[in-house]
Amino acid sequence: MSGLTDVAGLKVGHHTDARRPTGCTVILAPEGAVAGVDVRGASPGTRETELLSPLNAVDKVHAVLLAGGSAFGLDAAGGVMRWLDERDIGVQVGRAGQVNAQTGKPIRVPIVPAAILFDLWVGDPTIRPDAAAGYAACEAASTEAPIEGNVGAGAGASIGKLFGIGRAMKGGIGTASATVNGVTVGALVAVNAIGDVIDRSTGAVVAGARTPDGSALLGTMRALLAGELPAPLHIGSATTLAVVATDATLTKAEANKLAQMAQDGLARSINPVHTMTDGDIVFALATGAVRRTANVTLLGAVAAEVLADAVLRGVLAARGIGGAGLPDLPSVAEL
Repeated sequence: MSGLTDVAGLKVGHHTDARRPTGCTVILAPEGAVAGVDVRGASPGTRETELLSPLNAVDKVHAVLLAGGSAFGLDAAGGVMRWLDERDIGVQVGRAGQVNAQTGKPIRVPIVPAAILFDLWVGDPTIRPDAAAGYAACEAASTEAPIEGNVGAGAGASIGKLFGIGRAMKGGIGTASATVNGVTVGALVAVNAIGDVIDRSTGAVVAGARTPDGSALLGTMRALLAGELPAPLHIGSATTLAVVATDATLTKAEANKLAQMAQDGLARSINPVHTMTDGDIVFALATGAVRRTANVTLLGAVAAEVLADAVLRGVLAARGIGGAGLPDLPSVAEL
């Protein structure tokens, strides 16, 4: 299946900045989607995630934004809000009968949780996603199969950085889906991890840290267990961001559990994961499009598998970069 857009009620759009490898990816839910989130990395950069707690009032979101640019990239969410606002999409607020003086319609506030990853060491760090980038990603959004690899939030992504960016490889956007008993679960991920990427079907490292001469895979955990010390790393210098979604009907508490269980997909496909320099985050969306409840344990188990598949697809689809002031980050195919 094609990926996250197999979940009815969602659109995906990328904006990739042509000036350097960076960008943002938006997942639109114009009719609203119940949402949850699970944060495992120690260096997250987020917006509106606290709103997703079951303890808090608003029960639906209208988009989720994933962006490069470190904390600067959170600006892109403003462009997503503007795009939604222009289309009168959001939570109705204000007193009864109060309207927008310009449109004559009820006042609405779009709800757009967002998270960022670190890609500032790839090209000119003063170039990062902004509100215009978020708006452009919305303009590009569709129900077509999402593009994978060096696009959107994955444009400047890299993996296997525990021994320094000079021995890392290129990461990217990946997506996958599965349908079980009439309910679809999809995932989209921007793979930008400190650790290696593992093929869960074989247990083999397929991408990650390279040997000192750069010619072969090192095997990060094997090297660490043998006593090789990691390079000094700045806090927040990585982060893998993911969205899992279903067309089943969930409560906010169930959506949060779905996000929590889906994190196992990152643990199966990235090693090490959830480190001090990663801000790993999984959002979960439930569109309710099939108007069915579903067993959350089943959905969570499938979501973890689908997310692991998406991680692998992200690195297999990535293209290598290098030269012109960029670090040498080969792809799986090139290595």
